[in-house]
Amino acid sequence: MPLVAVLMGSKTDAEAMKPTLETLDSLGISHEVSVISAHRNPEKARQFGLTARERGIEIIIAAAGGAAHLPGALASWTTLPVIGVPLATSELKGADALYSIVQMPAGIPVATVAIGKAGAKNAAYLAAEILGLRYDGIRQAYENYRSKLQGDSR
Repeated sequence: MPLVAVLMGSKTDAEAMKPTLETLDSLGISHEVSVISAHRNPEKARQFGLTARERGIEIIIAAAGGAAHLPGALASWTTLPVIGVPLATSELKGADALYSIVQMPAGIPVATVAIGKAGAKNAAYLAAEILGLRYDGIRQAYENYRSKLQGDSR
């Protein structure tokens, strides 16, 4: 059963989200991938948010560009942690998506990572940190990654 749901607003976002999926795989985190547009199919986004927890999902990573409503829309329908990944899909190179995701009203938080590949990877690493509070194998995989990153000899 997947612990993380990775959602994107369009099939064209798949390449930008590849680092997220590769990072989740490298850490051994089970995940599912869906394409749901908050604008073109808001009812599908609502149903996803409402049913994610009962399907075993513990964290949602949602990527979107432009107006970037997907992460916030999902957060409005669930109390699961939502991590928003702003994508550089418009003439504003992702700044519009970043502002859209980060400016959530009080009480409906969306954790927001950087625009681009580093942000896509960090969404998976943040998910690993959160899941590592409960799953020792994920915590250990992430700690191993961090040790290698830091050149630590632990």
